[in-house]
Amino acid sequence: MAKTRARRPPATAFVAAEEELQPGAALFPWSTMRLTPPTAAAVALFALLVRVLVSLGSYSGQGTPPMYGDYEAQRHWMEITLHTPAAEWYRNTTANGLAYWGLDYPPLTAYQSLAHALLINASLPQSLALSSSRGFESHQSKLLMRWTVLSSDLLVFFPAAIYFVWVYFQRNVGGDGEERSAPWFLAMILLNPSLILVDHGHFQYNCISLGFTLGAIAAVLSRNDFAASALFSLAINHKQMSLYFAPAFFSHLLGKCLRRKNPIFEVMKLGFVVIGTFALVWWPYLYSIDSVMEVLNRLAPFERGIFEDYVANFWCSTSVVIKWKRIFTIHSMKFLSLITTILAFLPSFVRQLKAPSDQGFLYSLLNNSFSFYLFSYQVHEKSILLPLLPASLLALQEPLLFGWLMHCALLSMYPLLCRDRLLLQYGAVLSLFGLIFFPPHGNHVTKADKLSTKEKALIALGLSCSIVLHLVYLCFQPPKKYPFLIEALIMFFCFSQFVAFTIYTNIKQWMLLDCSSWAVRVKKDL
Repeated sequence: MAKTRARRPPATAFVAAEEELQPGAALFPWSTMRLTPPTAAAVALFALLVRVLVSLGSYSGQGTPPMYGDYEAQRHWMEITLHTPAAEWYRNTTANGLAYWGLDYPPLTAYQSLAHALLINASLPQSLALSSSRGFESHQSKLLMRWTVLSSDLLVFFPAAIYFVWVYFQRNVGGDGEERSAPWFLAMILLNPSLILVDHGHFQYNCISLGFTLGAIAAVLSRNDFAASALFSLAINHKQMSLYFAPAFFSHLLGKCLRRKNPIFEVMKLGFVVIGTFALVWWPYLYSIDSVMEVLNRLAPFERGIFEDYVANFWCSTSVVIKWKRIFTIHSMKFLSLITTILAFLPSFVRQLKAPSDQGFLYSLLNNSFSFYLFSYQVHEKSILLPLLPASLLALQEPLLFGWLMHCALLSMYPLLCRDRLLLQYGAVLSLFGLIFFPPHGNHVTKADKLSTKEKALIALGLSCSIVLHLVYLCFQPPKKYPFLIEALIMFFCFSQFVAFTIYTNIKQWMLLDCSSWAVRVKKDL
């Protein structure tokens, strides 16, 4: 007997059925898997407005001579790149004393500083006058400096985020879920409160290196490995901390190459792209080995020690019991941190090399960056921005993990942001993030109804501890004998959460099934 094929109902029927099953869905304007240009523009404009409002506050080191803070460091780099030749940017000279905020990022950061310096110098040349402008602060200079960060965000990070979300849904990376909102996903990436507070409050340009990295991730998912290699090379050449993601990119791309007809040739092609990009960026310094070494020595400031302040990583957290800096020399600590970092990211690396997949790649980015944050040399609080990037890309698959990680990341930087007098901005962006993370009728992102009583109790306990730590830091003075006691408590709490996240996401990556569709896609690519 011939089987009759069931007719597929029209699209309008699907929409009507969904609205009947989910009565509140029609009231929630972001409940759509499509990212239309008007919707993307609306989310982007709102994210830009939030950045503008945060930028009205104070910045790192405002009015605190003689060294000020990161704002002065960025301004000083513009001053140096504008008035001295490229060969002297990383060299200790009379005009460029490296003891005063010497440039310690790769050449692409220097070029970015020069580009911004040319724009600011046209309007306010006294703010970048060689030597005499140290510590220059004025309302106009603050507006110009803030504008450079906003424009960098708009030109690099925003397009990369929109491109990633579009690719994510085009390639169906996360699979078929109950309901997946593309606008909400874009908002989670663009409204990252930690990134906004650090770049537009504290004052840095992480949006550039993270934007290049995000563009490279999107290129990998869209099967454009050449563009991915070039973009990630640019990210490394803007901030060397982008190397946190290097094992994930290397294992994924190598794993793909090994499954093609001519693996050696495929690896060589990607290698040529990477070498060519590096050569282009480093061209002014390739005239001698000494010139290259001058730059490299500035990029690895081992003399600063294995950690700074009270960063919630392994070395700082355990230093309360084991005095690493006293027991081991700098050389020994470099070796020890290298070995522990490799051991930490090795399981994720091996898994992605054996079975490269899109989902596995996103988990690998998170696992590798957390390995570097927890165990590598010279980590500071703001380095948590690197694990937060891949965590935001997993927001649809791991919404609760992403939300809690974002909260803990903000808490880990709470003392730093309080010192920058950004408490109002901190509370505002955290509240705004919570409102968007838990939208009205947006049960597709929380999945709270599926949590067990034990899991809900653990979340409630964690939130209670966080609230107490916030209030204690704000309202109480620590004992004179232990002036950094509260910072240490915040560090211990955040460190415990970060370790738990790392263990969970490594297990989750290994539990991912080998997608049978991957082999089909590879054959099609060939």
